[in-house]
Amino acid sequence: MIREEVVAGGCRGIEHHTDYLRARPADLQVCQRAAAIFGALGDVNRMRLLSLLANREMCVTDLTIALADNLPAVSQRLKLLRAERIVRTRRQGKHIYYRLADQHICSLIVNGLAHGSETDE
Repeated sequence: MIREEVVAGGCRGIEHHTDYLRARPADLQVCQRAAAIFGALGDVNRMRLLSLLANREMCVTDLTIALADNLPAVSQRLKLLRAERIVRTRRQGKHIYYRLADQHICSLIVNGLAHGSETDE
């Protein structure tokens, strides 16, 4: 049930929600895809990796060194992120370079990190 009272900066009652109540939810497949993306982003080690890729493309070796982690672990994380279309690859000789897939993903990462850096004051 929607509360009828005014909450500072929050819900202002049922009248405020009329447009939302008429709206239709997003397509089920779209919601499933979005949930999978957020699930993949919901790991600290993957977020640390993505924070590096938000700055520039990097190869697995560079990522491993920057994260002070082991190659198999970083590779496994990249495999999952690639499967969810969060990162893309580019081959140059023997090296495979990883980058964020698109501007939507970049915005999610940058905004998520910015929000995470805020303090409650």
